[in-house]
Amino acid sequence: MDVIREQLKKPLVALITGGVIGLIIGWFIIGWGLWPVTWTDASPKELHPGYQEMYLRAAIQAYGANRDDISTAKANWDSLGEEGPAILGRVQGAPGTLDPALIEAFGGAVGTTPVVPAEGTAAPTEAAEKGSSSKLLPFLGILCFVMLLLGGAIALYFYLQNRKFAGTGEKTAAQQALDAARQAEWTDYSAAGEEAPMTQFMSSYRLGDDLFDESFSIDSPAGEFLGECGVGISETIGVGDPKKVTAVEVWIFDKNDIQTVTKVVMSAHAFNDEGIRQRLQAKGEPVKADTGAQTVLETATLRLVARVVDMSYGEGALPEQSFFEGLVLELAVWQK
Repeated sequence: MDVIREQLKKPLVALITGGVIGLIIGWFIIGWGLWPVTWTDASPKELHPGYQEMYLRAAIQAYGANRDDISTAKANWDSLGEEGPAILGRVQGAPGTLDPALIEAFGGAVGTTPVVPAEGTAAPTEAAEKGSSSKLLPFLGILCFVMLLLGGAIALYFYLQNRKFAGTGEKTAAQQALDAARQAEWTDYSAAGEEAPMTQFMSSYRLGDDLFDESFSIDSPAGEFLGECGVGISETIGVGDPKKVTAVEVWIFDKNDIQTVTKVVMSAHAFNDEGIRQRLQAKGEPVKADTGAQTVLETATLRLVARVVDMSYGEGALPEQSFFEGLVLELAVWQK
């Protein structure tokens, strides 16, 4: 989550993200879901060229059955619009079951002359199909405009949020925790004459990061996956926001073991409160949080040492030393 938040601070990333979200909202949700395009009371001139030709053939047949009803013939003809002469030319060129004399009589009744495509020019059907396709352009233009507006609005929101943080220097709890993890000092086990760990991680919590839950993949030097470890909120105290974290869980998973080993790092108040301690003991062995204190978690093939690098308690109406203002834990892992 922290990486995503950091990336969204970049205007280009925010713009691209906004564009993608705008595309999804505009095209799929609005264009296809909420307000899809529907046609009602469409005239024959809106039909596909093949169906226009079928319509005209039916109109000619109707005229042949009742040659005195010229007004109906003209109404049917006018409904085809400007493409009528070209369609009549195609029907005359390939009359099929229609009598050529009837086709000519229909043209005379409606006062038109068939348009036959000249040699070497595009067939009328192709031109009509292109014209039919172009009718979608206005809709696509409006849809693209809506998507751009939505994407631009989202990008502008992220940009203004970034400007706000840049102008005030204010950072979120997760960002503060990330800064604390970067500034924390790593334990140099080899300098103390101990075997260097296979891998080390730094996990940091700050008051206000209500979704704090970090996990890390444990891989061998050759890149083989061995398991996972992490830290997350185990227990809170009091009510209201932000959450007041009084204990966190440190855990390790070994792919070669059947269980996940967990220990609960607790505030001084939680550790000394018999009720809280007994309740949390079901999650894992309770450990009191003290700066520099270490606790060991072992599985079938892995050994993890969790060290409290830095910590501070919050202040307020709750009991003293009952919730963390900040907590930085170092996780060092060895393979047995």
